[in-house]
Amino acid sequence: MAITQAVCTSFKQEILVEGHDFTATTGDTFKIALYSSSASLDASTTAYSSSNEVSASGTYTAGGGSLTSVTPTTSGTTALCDFSDISFTSATITARGAVIYNSSNSNKAVCVLDFGGDKTSTSGTFTIQFPAADSSNAILRLA
Repeated sequence: MAITQAVCTSFKQEILVEGHDFTATTGDTFKIALYSSSASLDASTTAYSSSNEVSASGTYTAGGGSLTSVTPTTSGTTALCDFSDISFTSATITARGAVIYNSSNSNKAVCVLDFGGDKTSTSGTFTIQFPAADSSNAILRLA
């Protein structure tokens, strides 16, 4: 017999359904807000802020859009969560990044996304496509 130190996989999944409930049909409301290249966002970001958020346009409004969560699951020793893609239509937007935040829990920040450069739509559809929901790619992974 051996004892191997590790964070339990079940705990990794449970953390996603406690203080921040990512459960699809009964969980918290998560939103995504878009930001210009003037924003300063990183791991120290603690909550949604309107500072340097892109201007409202088309179906994009201040505070961003509500995300549809996929109930957390595990793959091997990784717990993961994903969201359905989201689009803002009839929008003129130039965004460099985004913040996913929990609007049900004091607008607390979940993660910062860097688009790697300005992404633009002009009187069109601005879509955020989330990666595959697997242990290597899901937008939120605890390994």
